[in-house]
Amino acid sequence: MEIGKYNTLTIVKDLDFGVYLDGGNGLKILLPARYVPKNVKPGIEVEVFIYHDNEGRLIATTDRPYAIAGEFAFMTVKSVNNTGAFLDWGIMKDLLVPYREQKVKMKEDRVYLVYVHVDHVTQRIVASARIDKYLDNVLPEYAPNQEVDLLVAEETEIGYKVIINNLHWGLVYRNEIFRPLELGDRLKGYIKEVREDEKIDVSITPLGYKK
Repeated sequence: MEIGKYNTLTIVKDLDFGVYLDGGNGLKILLPARYVPKNVKPGIEVEVFIYHDNEGRLIATTDRPYAIAGEFAFMTVKSVNNTGAFLDWGIMKDLLVPYREQKVKMKEDRVYLVYVHVDHVTQRIVASARIDKYLDNVLPEYAPNQEVDLLVAEETEIGYKVIINNLHWGLVYRNEIFRPLELGDRLKGYIKEVREDEKIDVSITPLGYKK
């Protein structure tokens, strides 16, 4: 069972307020009744997302957040208090960005690019707007024309900066873009070149594709 990710767990107990799932090592995790699929019973497996509720208890949901641990996404700030900024995460619980993880002071109703991860001290899921800290930390080992997942992250004078496979920065050149792109778009891309300085050029069409 992994916190902050999707898990396929077995129902072990059915109650009026939900079902308990087997989290391993004797751990039982509640899936509240509003998320329980119809016609399930003990012994059936369900795919759920695991996180902590406001009281620190592990809980499951069949809702799908905008990003899981290890992923980047644009999210909107719902509220700000002394702890940090709280983002609309796509599930019932909002996602905290502590002040130390904000590049600039976040403001309510603004949209920011963040990285979702499990804090190694608290084991709680949090987000960080210090994007560079979580990118280009492993050698880029890509082959020319390799298909990759892209997140459009930033517009520049020469094109768009994209996040490749949640691991590396890449660049799509403006003169090679033949369709509208928006920040936050997720799409397939193709590696053009990993340069000697380890910067990566990306195409949004397969190399050699006849337009």
